Amino acid sequence: MSVLTRSRAAKVMGGIALVGASALVLAGCTTSSSPEGQETEEPAGFDFPVNCDEAEPASYTPEYNSTSEGPAEDLEFTIGTALPVTGNLAFLGPPEIAGTEFAAAEVNEADKGVSINLVQGDSGDTDNKAYETEIPRLLNEDATAIVGAASSGVSLQFIDQVIAAGAIQFSPANTSAAFTGYEDDGLFWRTAPSDVLQGQVLGNLIAGDGNETLGMIVLNDSYGTGLACFTKTAFEEAGGEVVSAALYNTGDTNFSAQVADVLAADPDAIALITFEEVKTIIPELVGADFPSDKMYLVDGNLSNFGEEFEPGTLTGAKGTYPAVDPESIATFRDDLQSFWTGEGNAELNDFTYAPESYDAVILLALAALEAGSAEGADVSAHLQSVSGGVEGGTKCTTYAECADIIVAGDVADYDGISGAITFNDVGDPTEATIGIFEFGEDNNNTFVSLG
Repeated sequence: MSVLTRSRAAKVMGGIALVGASALVLAGCTTSSSPEGQETEEPAGFDFPVNCDEAEPASYTPEYNSTSEGPAEDLEFTIGTALPVTGNLAFLGPPEIAGTEFAAAEVNEADKGVSINLVQGDSGDTDNKAYETEIPRLLNEDATAIVGAASSGVSLQFIDQVIAAGAIQFSPANTSAAFTGYEDDGLFWRTAPSDVLQGQVLGNLIAGDGNETLGMIVLNDSYGTGLACFTKTAFEEAGGEVVSAALYNTGDTNFSAQVADVLAADPDAIALITFEEVKTIIPELVGADFPSDKMYLVDGNLSNFGEEFEPGTLTGAKGTYPAVDPESIATFRDDLQSFWTGEGNAELNDFTYAPESYDAVILLALAALEAGSAEGADVSAHLQSVSGGVEGGTKCTTYAECADIIVAGDVADYDGISGAITFNDVGDPTEATIGIFEFGEDNNNTFVSLG
């Protein structure tokens, strides 16, 4: 029986910015004139409503011990999902759920050592709290891994429960830096990069567009406040000034006060770090004659709005989210659409986090195959290996191809639909890019470039 031991040392989150220099500083941005290490003074009369020191991740070093022996030959792996069927991120549910279903179908069709029993569940949000009943149900159905949630704030509501059960929590969309140093016994993983990266791209994008002052409307949870802090830092380091910021809470339905507070500072641009509440906020900004091409959206709300707004409402608005060039995954999108509609579902309107959801299931299956076990600790101890996080792996891009490598006794290095991934010692992807998108007259967004 083989024994695998792994020490996972947490990294200072700023290091993740090194995963792609092009994702950090956009051409044309100026550098800060402030001495290094000196805090930027806030505008007179304005106190940023978030303590950004708290957005920085803690340091944590779990020890991993796996005594399972692989590769698996006939292993059933029950994976649950806690993705948003309801709540303020429900628009992300269909592409994410479709991604998990498509991946499970491909693993099962390959018939190479692992079969997946996929049990779907609803994460809801922190207002309706669907997770309070769904997570116990999934664990009671013997799920040893749970894919989800989409919302960082929701994941933080049940992560301890999943860890206590010895199961893996694997999010395709959690971007809060809080997870990097979370005391998770090494059981939390994600295919989405930390918001340290998205914040840098967004802040530099806004400054690079010539904006000197910035206002923010921010969801008051770990995702919203963290991304706001990292965006603020990048914008100020590029020479800009954050002049207003207003928070709101999940479940709020009226945002007039926040809009008024931010507009009162007369910012050049406004960053909308929200979930689907943006559907209410945008019309208020437009009604106040704030220009659409000075609005900036993020992964929590970047959607194709189409006829939900009057034509031209969002013309020129921009947004960011973790993504690869859509052209590089055109075949995957077509295949996913065909699979999903072939199962009797409505067409997908967008594919946000579908690749990351698909990759999460494939990586879990490959790690279980290599471990010869579906137990949470055993699978976790092999996730870094199958992602290419150790030397000597052979590149592969499908479950079947990677499984053949593992069954032959070699190390597989899975490069996914969402990118090369390559987990570091704390379960974060070290290779990731942020997509920049722009809205047209039809209120739908198209890919512009990678930040």
